[in-house]
Amino acid sequence: LVPLQCEFFALEGLSQLIKTVERVKTNLNPRLTIQGVVLTMFDRRNNLSEQVAEDVRSVLGDKVYQTVIPRNVRISEAPSHGKPVLLYDNACVGSQAYIRLASEIIRRERELRAA
Repeated sequence: LVPLQCEFFALEGLSQLIKTVERVKTNLNPRLTIQGVVLTMFDRRNNLSEQVAEDVRSVLGDKVYQTVIPRNVRISEAPSHGKPVLLYDNACVGSQAYIRLASEIIRRERELRAA
């Protein structure tokens, strides 16, 4: 599972990570796969976030989760209070996005096992 910040340099890092995974897969572990990519720190007001999301989806397709984690102050504040965001503020948009992501991951895993 790869979290991807919706920024330009994160795209560069993702391409390097994919190359590394392919090398490890070839040389050490042929069963290694990337389960999926989660778009994080997404800001609807920022055209760059939209462009990064489009680019990643066009290249990786179904590997990119539909759930997007937004840039959210409550997510940023939670660690300074020593809590995960779900305990710090489970009603904020960031927490709700993580709950949707968990459901999506579980659904995908069930589909994979049923296939």
